Amino acid sequence: MYFAGQIMGDTESDDEDEIEYEHLDNKIMDTSAAEARRGKDIQGIPWERLSISREKYRQSRVEQYKNYENIPQSGAGSEKECKPTRKGGVYYEFGQNTRSVKSTILHFQLRNFVWSTSKHDVYLMSHYSIIHWSLLTSKKTEVLNVFGHVAPCEKHPGSLLEGFTQTQVSTLAVRGNLLIAGGFQGELICKHTSLSPDGKVVVIVGDNPDGMLVDSQTGKTVTHLHGHLDFSFASAWHPNGHIFATGNQDKTCRIWDARNLSKPVDVLKGNLGAIRSIRFTSDGQFMAMAEPADFVHVYDVKNGFEKEQEIDFFGEISGLSFSPDTDSLFIGVWDRTYGSLFQYNRCRNYSYLDTLL
Repeated sequence: MYFAGQIMGDTESDDEDEIEYEHLDNKIMDTSAAEARRGKDIQGIPWERLSISREKYRQSRVEQYKNYENIPQSGAGSEKECKPTRKGGVYYEFGQNTRSVKSTILHFQLRNFVWSTSKHDVYLMSHYSIIHWSLLTSKKTEVLNVFGHVAPCEKHPGSLLEGFTQTQVSTLAVRGNLLIAGGFQGELICKHTSLSPDGKVVVIVGDNPDGMLVDSQTGKTVTHLHGHLDFSFASAWHPNGHIFATGNQDKTCRIWDARNLSKPVDVLKGNLGAIRSIRFTSDGQFMAMAEPADFVHVYDVKNGFEKEQEIDFFGEISGLSFSPDTDSLFIGVWDRTYGSLFQYNRCRNYSYLDTLL
Protein backbone atom coordinates (compact mmCIF):
# COMPACT_ATOMS: atom_id res chain seq x y z
CA MET A 1 0.00 0.00 0.00
CA TYR A 2 1.87 3.04 -1.26
CA PHE A 3 0.12 5.76 0.70
CA ALA A 4 0.79 4.01 4.03
CA GLY A 5 4.53 4.27 3.71
CA GLN A 6 5.12 7.32 1.54
CA ILE A 7 2.48 10.04 1.58
CA MET A 8 2.75 11.20 5.17
CA GLY A 9 3.14 14.95 4.76
CA ASP A 10 2.24 18.02 2.72
CA THR A 11 5.48 18.08 0.72
CA GLU A 12 6.68 18.03 -2.86
CA SER A 13 6.18 14.83 -4.85
CA ASP A 14 9.03 12.98 -6.50
CA ASP A 15 9.15 13.06 -10.32
CA GLU A 16 10.37 9.47 -10.55
CA ASP A 17 7.51 8.35 -8.35
CA GLU A 18 5.04 10.11 -10.67
CA ILE A 19 6.48 8.41 -13.75
CA GLU A 20 6.51 5.00 -12.09
CA TYR A 21 2.94 5.58 -10.97
CA GLU A 22 1.69 5.11 -14.55
CA HIS A 23 3.12 1.60 -14.75
CA LEU A 24 1.76 0.13 -11.53
CA ASP A 25 -1.08 -2.37 -11.37
CA ASN A 26 -4.28 -0.43 -12.04
CA LYS A 27 -6.57 -3.44 -12.25
CA ILE A 28 -8.23 -2.84 -8.89
CA MET A 29 -11.89 -2.51 -9.75
CA ASP A 30 -13.85 0.72 -9.57
CA THR A 31 -16.35 1.08 -6.75
CA SER A 32 -20.04 1.77 -7.34
CA ALA A 33 -22.57 3.17 -4.89
CA ALA A 34 -24.23 -0.24 -4.63
CA GLU A 35 -20.93 -1.92 -3.77
CA ALA A 36 -20.17 0.72 -1.16
CA ARG A 37 -23.57 0.13 0.46
CA ARG A 38 -22.71 -3.57 0.67
CA GLY A 39 -19.56 -2.73 2.59
CA LYS A 40 -16.85 -2.43 -0.05
CA ASP A 41 -14.23 0.21 0.67
CA ILE A 42 -14.87 3.20 -1.59
CA GLN A 43 -11.25 3.13 -2.78
CA GLY A 44 -11.12 -0.63 -3.16
CA ILE A 45 -8.55 -0.99 -0.38
CA PRO A 46 -8.63 -4.62 0.89
CA TRP A 47 -8.43 -3.84 4.60
CA GLU A 48 -9.36 -7.41 5.50
CA ARG A 49 -6.05 -8.57 3.98
CA LEU A 50 -3.87 -5.92 5.58
CA SER A 51 -2.07 -5.97 8.91
CA ILE A 52 -3.77 -2.77 10.08
CA SER A 53 -7.42 -1.80 10.27
CA ARG A 54 -8.80 1.29 8.59
CA GLU A 55 -9.57 2.87 11.95
CA LYS A 56 -6.04 2.37 13.29
CA TYR A 57 -4.46 3.60 10.08
CA ARG A 58 -6.66 6.69 10.14
CA GLN A 59 -5.57 7.39 13.70
CA SER A 60 -1.87 7.04 12.88
CA ARG A 61 -2.30 9.14 9.75
CA VAL A 62 -3.80 12.04 11.71
CA GLU A 63 -1.10 11.78 14.37
CA GLN A 64 1.85 11.57 11.97
CA TYR A 65 0.85 13.80 9.05
CA LYS A 66 3.11 16.85 8.83
CA ASN A 67 1.48 20.04 7.62
CA TYR A 68 3.78 22.28 5.59
CA GLU A 69 4.16 25.76 7.04
CA ASN A 70 6.07 28.76 5.72
CA ILE A 71 5.53 30.46 9.07
CA PRO A 72 6.29 28.08 11.98
CA GLN A 73 3.45 27.10 14.30
CA SER A 74 0.83 28.91 12.23
CA GLY A 75 -1.52 25.93 12.48
CA ALA A 76 -1.30 25.74 16.25
CA GLY A 77 -1.69 29.49 16.56
CA SER A 78 -4.97 29.55 14.66
CA GLU A 79 -6.76 26.83 16.66
CA LYS A 80 -8.20 29.15 19.30
CA GLU A 81 -10.00 31.17 16.61
CA CYS A 82 -11.72 28.22 14.97
CA LYS A 83 -15.45 27.79 15.10
CA PRO A 84 -16.72 24.49 16.53
CA THR A 85 -18.91 22.75 13.97
CA ARG A 86 -21.17 19.72 14.19
CA LYS A 87 -20.21 16.77 12.02
CA GLY A 88 -22.63 14.26 10.60
CA GLY A 89 -24.15 16.27 7.78
CA VAL A 90 -25.15 14.25 4.71
CA TYR A 91 -25.37 16.61 1.76
CA TYR A 92 -23.63 14.56 -0.93
CA GLU A 93 -23.66 10.76 -1.06
CA PHE A 94 -21.05 8.52 -2.62
CA GLY A 95 -21.78 7.85 -6.30
CA GLN A 96 -18.73 6.11 -7.71
CA ASN A 97 -14.95 5.94 -7.65
CA THR A 98 -13.22 5.43 -10.98
CA ARG A 99 -9.60 4.40 -11.30
CA SER A 100 -9.53 4.88 -15.07
CA VAL A 101 -8.50 8.52 -14.64
CA LYS A 102 -5.86 9.73 -12.23
CA SER A 103 -5.20 13.37 -11.52
CA THR A 104 -1.58 14.15 -10.66
CA ILE A 105 0.04 17.01 -8.74
CA LEU A 106 2.96 19.12 -9.96
CA HIS A 107 3.56 21.27 -6.87
CA PHE A 108 2.44 20.32 -3.39
CA GLN A 109 0.93 23.75 -2.68
CA LEU A 110 -1.11 23.99 -5.90
CA ARG A 111 -4.26 21.85 -5.99
CA ASN A 112 -6.50 23.27 -8.69
CA PHE A 113 -6.58 20.44 -11.23
CA VAL A 114 -10.21 19.23 -11.31
CA TRP A 115 -12.96 21.10 -13.17
CA SER A 116 -16.50 19.98 -13.95
CA THR A 117 -18.43 21.56 -16.82
CA SER A 118 -21.50 19.34 -16.26
CA LYS A 119 -22.42 16.39 -14.07
CA HIS A 120 -21.25 14.18 -16.94
CA ASP A 121 -18.01 15.97 -17.88
CA VAL A 122 -14.81 16.44 -15.88
CA TYR A 123 -11.43 17.84 -16.88
CA LEU A 124 -8.28 17.03 -14.94
CA MET A 125 -4.50 17.14 -15.16
CA SER A 126 -2.54 13.90 -15.55
CA HIS A 127 1.22 14.45 -15.87
CA TYR A 128 1.67 16.48 -19.09
CA SER A 129 -1.87 15.83 -20.36
CA ILE A 130 -5.20 17.49 -19.74
CA ILE A 131 -7.84 14.78 -19.82
CA HIS A 132 -11.59 14.92 -20.40
CA TRP A 133 -13.54 12.19 -18.61
CA SER A 134 -17.10 11.42 -19.72
CA LEU A 135 -19.31 9.79 -17.11
CA LEU A 136 -21.84 8.93 -19.82
CA THR A 137 -19.44 6.83 -21.90
CA SER A 138 -16.79 6.06 -19.23
CA LYS A 139 -14.16 7.16 -21.72
CA LYS A 140 -11.23 9.53 -21.34
CA THR A 141 -9.94 11.80 -24.07
CA GLU A 142 -6.68 13.71 -24.15
CA VAL A 143 -7.58 17.34 -24.79
CA LEU A 144 -4.10 18.85 -24.57
CA ASN A 145 -0.61 17.39 -24.35
CA VAL A 146 2.17 19.81 -23.39
CA PHE A 147 5.05 17.34 -23.12
CA GLY A 148 6.37 18.12 -26.59
CA HIS A 149 6.61 21.39 -28.49
CA VAL A 150 3.64 23.71 -28.08
CA ALA A 151 3.58 26.77 -30.34
CA PRO A 152 0.91 29.47 -30.85
CA CYS A 153 -1.20 29.15 -34.00
CA GLU A 154 -1.86 32.91 -34.05
CA LYS A 155 0.36 35.93 -33.50
CA HIS A 156 -0.51 38.28 -30.66
CA PRO A 157 1.50 41.05 -28.96
CA GLY A 158 3.63 39.59 -26.19
CA SER A 159 3.24 35.96 -27.24
CA LEU A 160 6.30 33.72 -27.40
CA LEU A 161 6.40 32.75 -31.07
CA GLU A 162 8.88 29.90 -30.63
CA GLY A 163 6.55 28.24 -28.14
CA PHE A 164 7.35 25.94 -25.23
CA THR A 165 8.39 22.37 -24.53
CA GLN A 166 7.53 20.15 -21.56
CA THR A 167 5.29 22.78 -20.00
CA GLN A 168 4.60 22.04 -16.35
CA VAL A 169 0.95 22.94 -15.87
CA SER A 170 0.40 24.37 -12.40
CA THR A 171 -3.20 25.56 -12.60
CA LEU A 172 -6.25 24.77 -14.69
CA ALA A 173 -9.59 26.43 -15.41
CA VAL A 174 -12.39 25.21 -17.68
CA ARG A 175 -15.74 26.82 -18.43
CA GLY A 176 -17.96 26.23 -21.42
CA ASN A 177 -15.72 25.72 -24.44
CA LEU A 178 -12.76 27.61 -22.95
CA LEU A 179 -9.84 25.85 -21.26
CA ILE A 180 -6.93 27.76 -19.72
CA ALA A 181 -3.76 26.07 -18.42
CA GLY A 182 -1.13 28.04 -16.55
CA GLY A 183 2.53 26.99 -16.69
CA PHE A 184 4.76 26.66 -13.63
CA GLN A 185 7.48 28.85 -15.19
CA GLY A 186 5.08 31.65 -16.08
CA GLU A 187 5.24 35.05 -14.42
CA LEU A 188 2.79 34.46 -11.58
CA ILE A 189 2.17 37.46 -9.37
CA CYS A 190 -0.10 35.53 -7.04
CA LYS A 191 -1.01 31.91 -6.40
CA HIS A 192 -4.79 32.21 -6.74
CA THR A 193 -7.41 34.78 -7.71
CA SER A 194 -11.21 34.80 -7.57
CA LEU A 195 -13.38 37.29 -9.43
CA SER A 196 -16.56 38.41 -7.70
CA PRO A 197 -19.84 37.43 -9.42
CA ASP A 198 -20.42 41.03 -10.53
CA GLY A 199 -16.93 41.16 -12.05
CA LYS A 200 -15.91 44.28 -10.13
CA VAL A 201 -13.56 42.93 -7.45
CA VAL A 202 -10.84 40.28 -7.36
CA VAL A 203 -9.67 38.39 -4.27
CA ILE A 204 -5.91 37.80 -4.44
CA VAL A 205 -3.99 35.52 -2.10
CA GLY A 206 -0.44 34.21 -2.25
CA ASP A 207 2.91 34.21 -0.46
CA ASN A 208 1.78 36.52 2.31
CA PRO A 209 -0.52 36.06 5.32
CA ASP A 210 -2.61 39.03 4.16
CA GLY A 211 -4.88 38.80 1.15
CA MET A 212 -6.17 41.67 -0.97
CA LEU A 213 -9.33 42.88 -2.63
CA VAL A 214 -8.44 44.55 -5.92
CA ASP A 215 -10.59 46.62 -8.27
CA SER A 216 -10.71 44.59 -11.48
CA GLN A 217 -11.03 47.71 -13.65
CA THR A 218 -8.30 49.93 -12.19
CA GLY A 219 -6.02 47.33 -10.61
CA LYS A 220 -5.93 49.33 -7.39
CA THR A 221 -6.03 47.63 -4.00
CA VAL A 222 -9.39 48.20 -2.31
CA THR A 223 -8.39 46.73 1.05
CA HIS A 224 -6.17 44.15 2.73
CA LEU A 225 -7.46 41.04 4.49
CA HIS A 226 -5.95 40.50 7.93
CA GLY A 227 -6.35 37.35 9.98
CA HIS A 228 -4.50 34.40 8.42
CA LEU A 229 -1.18 33.41 10.00
CA ASP A 230 0.54 31.83 6.99
CA PHE A 231 0.47 31.84 3.18
CA SER A 232 -2.80 31.31 1.30
CA PHE A 233 -3.38 29.25 -1.83
CA ALA A 234 -7.15 29.13 -2.30
CA SER A 235 -10.12 31.48 -2.54
CA ALA A 236 -13.70 31.40 -3.80
CA TRP A 237 -16.71 33.70 -4.02
CA HIS A 238 -20.23 32.85 -2.92
CA PRO A 239 -22.69 33.54 -5.79
CA ASN A 240 -24.36 36.33 -3.78
CA GLY A 241 -21.28 38.49 -4.37
CA HIS A 242 -20.89 39.44 -0.70
CA ILE A 243 -19.38 36.34 0.92
CA PHE A 244 -16.04 34.83 -0.04
CA ALA A 245 -13.62 32.33 1.48
CA THR A 246 -9.83 32.03 1.69
CA GLY A 247 -7.79 28.90 2.44
CA ASN A 248 -4.44 28.98 4.22
CA GLN A 249 -1.52 26.91 5.48
CA ASP A 250 -2.55 27.84 9.03
CA LYS A 251 -5.08 25.00 8.55
CA THR A 252 -8.06 27.34 8.34
CA CYS A 253 -10.63 28.53 5.86
CA ARG A 254 -11.81 32.03 6.70
CA ILE A 255 -15.21 33.31 5.62
CA TRP A 256 -15.43 37.02 4.82
CA ASP A 257 -18.22 39.49 4.13
CA ALA A 258 -17.14 42.13 1.62
CA ARG A 259 -19.45 44.65 3.30
CA ASN A 260 -17.47 44.47 6.56
CA LEU A 261 -13.91 43.22 6.30
CA SER A 262 -12.72 44.20 9.77
CA LYS A 263 -12.59 40.51 10.68
CA PRO A 264 -13.68 37.14 9.27
CA VAL A 265 -17.29 36.08 9.72
CA ASP A 266 -16.20 32.51 10.55
CA VAL A 267 -12.98 30.52 10.86
CA LEU A 268 -13.22 26.84 9.87
CA LYS A 269 -10.56 24.28 10.75
CA GLY A 270 -9.06 21.34 8.88
CA ASN A 271 -7.95 18.04 10.38
CA LEU A 272 -4.52 17.43 8.83
CA GLY A 273 -3.23 20.51 7.12
CA ALA A 274 -3.64 23.53 4.89
CA ILE A 275 -6.87 24.35 3.08
CA ARG A 276 -5.73 24.16 -0.54
CA SER A 277 -8.97 24.22 -2.57
CA ILE A 278 -12.39 25.84 -2.01
CA ARG A 279 -15.62 25.75 -4.03
CA PHE A 280 -19.19 27.03 -3.55
CA THR A 281 -22.19 25.48 -5.26
CA SER A 282 -23.81 27.72 -7.86
CA ASP A 283 -26.96 28.02 -5.72
CA GLY A 284 -24.93 29.07 -2.67
CA GLN A 285 -26.25 26.26 -0.48
CA PHE A 286 -22.93 24.48 0.14
CA MET A 287 -19.21 25.13 0.32
CA ALA A 288 -16.53 22.44 -0.02
CA MET A 289 -12.95 22.82 1.17
CA ALA A 290 -10.12 20.36 0.61
CA GLU A 291 -7.10 19.67 2.76
CA PRO A 292 -3.82 18.50 1.17
CA ALA A 293 -4.86 14.89 1.76
CA ASP A 294 -7.58 12.61 3.08
CA PHE A 295 -10.34 15.08 3.98
CA VAL A 296 -12.91 17.16 2.12
CA HIS A 297 -15.38 19.16 4.21
CA VAL A 298 -18.80 20.20 2.88
CA TYR A 299 -20.59 22.93 4.85
CA ASP A 300 -24.21 24.03 4.89
CA VAL A 301 -23.71 27.71 4.05
CA LYS A 302 -27.32 28.81 4.44
CA ASN A 303 -27.33 27.55 8.02
CA GLY A 304 -24.27 29.55 8.95
CA PHE A 305 -21.56 26.88 8.56
CA GLU A 306 -22.83 25.27 11.76
CA LYS A 307 -22.80 21.71 10.40
CA GLU A 308 -20.51 19.85 8.02
CA GLN A 309 -20.18 16.63 6.10
CA GLU A 310 -16.70 15.14 6.33
CA ILE A 311 -15.62 13.01 3.36
CA ASP A 312 -12.84 10.69 4.51
CA PHE A 313 -10.43 8.70 2.29
CA PHE A 314 -6.67 8.24 1.80
CA GLY A 315 -4.47 10.09 -0.69
CA GLU A 316 -3.34 13.52 -1.81
CA ILE A 317 -6.11 15.75 -3.17
CA SER A 318 -5.45 17.27 -6.59
CA GLY A 319 -8.62 19.35 -6.68
CA LEU A 320 -12.39 19.39 -6.30
CA SER A 321 -15.29 20.77 -8.31
CA PHE A 322 -19.07 21.01 -8.11
CA SER A 323 -20.97 20.52 -11.34
CA PRO A 324 -22.71 23.73 -12.49
CA ASP A 325 -26.14 22.26 -11.63
CA THR A 326 -24.82 21.37 -8.11
CA ASP A 327 -25.85 17.72 -8.57
CA SER A 328 -22.31 16.32 -8.41
CA LEU A 329 -19.12 16.86 -6.45
CA PHE A 330 -15.89 15.56 -7.99
CA ILE A 331 -12.67 14.96 -6.04
CA GLY A 332 -9.32 14.08 -7.61
CA VAL A 333 -7.08 11.75 -5.58
CA TRP A 334 -3.37 11.37 -6.33
CA ASP A 335 -1.73 8.16 -5.16
CA ARG A 336 0.55 5.73 -7.00
CA THR A 337 -1.65 2.79 -6.06
CA TYR A 338 -5.10 4.21 -5.35
CA GLY A 339 -5.23 7.34 -7.49
CA SER A 340 -8.76 7.96 -8.78
CA LEU A 341 -11.68 10.31 -9.31
CA PHE A 342 -14.54 10.38 -6.80
CA GLN A 343 -18.07 11.37 -7.73
CA TYR A 344 -20.54 12.30 -4.98
CA ASN A 345 -24.19 13.04 -5.76
CA ARG A 346 -26.29 15.67 -4.04
CA CYS A 347 -28.90 14.31 -1.66
CA ARG A 348 -32.38 15.48 -2.64
CA ASN A 349 -35.57 15.36 -0.65
CA TYR A 350 -38.12 13.67 -2.86
CA SER A 351 -40.53 12.83 -0.05
CA TYR A 352 -43.35 14.51 -1.97
CA LEU A 353 -43.32 11.50 -4.30
CA ASP A 354 -44.49 9.31 -1.42
CA THR A 355 -47.88 11.02 -1.56
CA LEU A 356 -48.31 9.76 -5.13
CA LEU A 357 -47.69 6.12 -4.24
